[in-house]
Amino acid sequence: MYDLLRGRNEGLKQDVTGFAQQLIRTPGLSLHEKAVADRVEQEMRRVGYDEVFRDDAGNVVGVMLGRGSDEAVLLGGHLDTVEPSEAGPWERDPWSGELVGDRLFGLGASDCKGGLAAQIYAGLLLKRAMLPLRGNLVVAATVAEESGRSAGLRTLLDRTMSELSLRPVFAVLGEPTNLGLYYGHNGWFEMDIWVEAAEQPRAARAARVIYDQFATAAGALGSDEIEQITLEEPRYVESAQGCRAGIRMARRLHPSENAQQVADQVKHTAVLAAQAVEPVAVEVAICEETKQLYNGRTTVVRHVTHAWETDPFNSLLSRAKQALEAGGCPAQPGKWRLGRMGMATGGGVLVNDFKVPTIGYGPGCEEAAHAPNEFVTIPNIHQAVYGTALIVHSLIGVPVYGWTFDDEI
Repeated sequence: MYDLLRGRNEGLKQDVTGFAQQLIRTPGLSLHEKAVADRVEQEMRRVGYDEVFRDDAGNVVGVMLGRGSDEAVLLGGHLDTVEPSEAGPWERDPWSGELVGDRLFGLGASDCKGGLAAQIYAGLLLKRAMLPLRGNLVVAATVAEESGRSAGLRTLLDRTMSELSLRPVFAVLGEPTNLGLYYGHNGWFEMDIWVEAAEQPRAARAARVIYDQFATAAGALGSDEIEQITLEEPRYVESAQGCRAGIRMARRLHPSENAQQVADQVKHTAVLAAQAVEPVAVEVAICEETKQLYNGRTTVVRHVTHAWETDPFNSLLSRAKQALEAGGCPAQPGKWRLGRMGMATGGGVLVNDFKVPTIGYGPGCEEAAHAPNEFVTIPNIHQAVYGTALIVHSLIGVPVYGWTFDDEI
């Protein structure tokens, strides 16, 4: 089976490289993904997915049907990218799709257009190898991951999968893992600390004390590699009571922490700090806002990504690891580090909210994501196609000669 998959994969390398290049050359800023969604839908139809459609959020969904089961493996990659300015100054056009040696450069190359291309072609590889599936394969190119806190993925799981009469039993994210098998990461959230007083000088004095208190904590907890707390300078607005000072604060969330509980702790600390200088009112609110998706629909986005983890002894991780080893491309388990505040994956939605065991397996490099001159290596894309196909077959494939996994999911 492995020789068959490797041979068929050789025949796909030129096409998947070209497709990844086209995805990078097609802008898809978060909440403005229509053009890249068009290209993905076109490619899914071209390579022969059994069903291809867009759901209410504008996600592009491709389905390869299995032998009658309602069980499905979900391959998830997002269409959208951050603004290039968020990454810093680029030395080349962010949408060039320039190929230099074995590196493909461009915005979203690692996060995660290279991974999305590999996932779409993994389905094609299984089809070309004529390896039947017991369960169903769903490849979802989702919207609003970056600016919408995985709003597209949430719609997919909340409504689209049930409308398909399919039940996701496992999920694989195409996010950058450098071909490692990742099973979780810490979270983060944003809140506003509001200080209200009758006069601006009083609000300003209290806000400065609060800011300094948390800035000191940020310096003690953070490092050059991983941010724990980030703060914005106080801003001032008029209010019915006089003046309000607002401090925007982002904080890392660890596995045992809940955003609301942490916000309550922050309020307690802020009240004590402010009372030392001024008798002011202090409130803390988790940030949320209404966002419009590219198809015109709106959704309320709460600026919270909770930490998540799939049990490292879950059969998903063990089967994926065994499949890759048997196929000659062993992968080490690990977790995303996500050093910059604001980075996340859809794993929290899958694992925490919908109880779907989830891993990450993608060709991109985490260090290149959200960074200037982002790139993905072509050999990694090619191997991700092969490796993803191995993982899918180990989970829902019909056993063939030489395949040692049992039949049960």
